[in-house]
Amino acid sequence: MADNTMNDTVDARRPVAPEPRGGSGEMFDAIAPRYDLLNRLLSLGIDQRWRRLLVQRLELGPNAVVLDHATGTADLALLIARSGPGIRVIGVDPSTEMLRVGRAKVEAAGLSNRVTLEVGNAEDLHGIASQSVDAVSMAFGIRNVPDRSRALREMARVTRPGGRIAILELSEPRGGLLGPLARLHVHQIVPWIGGVISGAREYRYLQRSIAAFPPPTVFADLMKENGIRVERVDPLTFGVCHLYVGTPAP
Repeated sequence: MADNTMNDTVDARRPVAPEPRGGSGEMFDAIAPRYDLLNRLLSLGIDQRWRRLLVQRLELGPNAVVLDHATGTADLALLIARSGPGIRVIGVDPSTEMLRVGRAKVEAAGLSNRVTLEVGNAEDLHGIASQSVDAVSMAFGIRNVPDRSRALREMARVTRPGGRIAILELSEPRGGLLGPLARLHVHQIVPWIGGVISGAREYRYLQRSIAAFPPPTVFADLMKENGIRVERVDPLTFGVCHLYVGTPAP
């Protein structure tokens, strides 16, 4: 009995690693190796179609410089770099493990000279000069940013006049015939598949963050309030995703 009590005391004093904050770089570090596979399965492959539409909306010319926020494993950064001659992409993400996977993909694609991946977050772009990039992109990352207003102001600051800002984000359909089916997918299927394949509980956060993200009209208003003139808001795939496109307000 005494031995068991001593072991319990030692265990109680042993430091316990804190749970990663939902949406943090540490959380995505844990799922980085399987992130691409999970995205394809959870979206039935449609996520790449959404990214290609974002690239089209940027309307990039040759030799454009693009800042890609929440670049993760560089899926969007690679699509942007391949979309035209001489296009260069600076990818920024808080997760070192996601960037490690991304750098391997960039190298395998032979695009290391045009795609650069760096640790950073959307709220603080002090290393990027004002009006220095031709466009800013962000896919499935804005809902993870604690201070969205600050991030949006930074996007507007670093984008040259007339340049495009395009944000792709998941949303929870609130109406229509397919609304209940889409909500079932988000609340039950997404976390179940994520847990089975990744062995992690982080995909429960995905379900909660999608449900908590503001409706499209509200987020578009937030963009306007923070220096971005919204040109269009496109609902995609029955409203499970929205693409917000704007330009820095004069």
